[in-house]
Amino acid sequence: MSDPKEAALLLRMARKDLRAMRALAPAATADIETFGFHAEQAVEKGLKAWLALQGVLYPRVHDLDRLLDLLRAQGATVPGEFEPLSALTDFGVAFRYEAYEEPDEPFDRGQVIEQVEKLLDHVARFLPPDGSATASPGR
Repeated sequence: MSDPKEAALLLRMARKDLRAMRALAPAATADIETFGFHAEQAVEKGLKAWLALQGVLYPRVHDLDRLLDLLRAQGATVPGEFEPLSALTDFGVAFRYEAYEEPDEPFDRGQVIEQVEKLLDHVARFLPPDGSATASPGR
């Protein structure tokens, strides 16, 4: 059964992480691991909100690929533009304890903020204004 109240709570918490990301966006303000952690958390909470709207009891994991796969298994249409966000998974666990090594393509904090914002806005569209369940969120 869809749980719009849980989804709304998760989205509110995800938006707090998004605000932290904006504050941490300048490289001089925070290291990439701290920024990335909040990015991973925002995406994780957004995906779990989407799952709650699908009526799925989501697992307590930081694996963004697994959460995306669960959504697809429920018949949700996951726009391709959200696929790259799964690369943030390591910021939820590994890079909390290890140093991030910059890949050949630099990590674009502004682009990550934009992608996370789009995901959260996408999921928020499925929230019913009155708190009742929707018929088929994300399909």
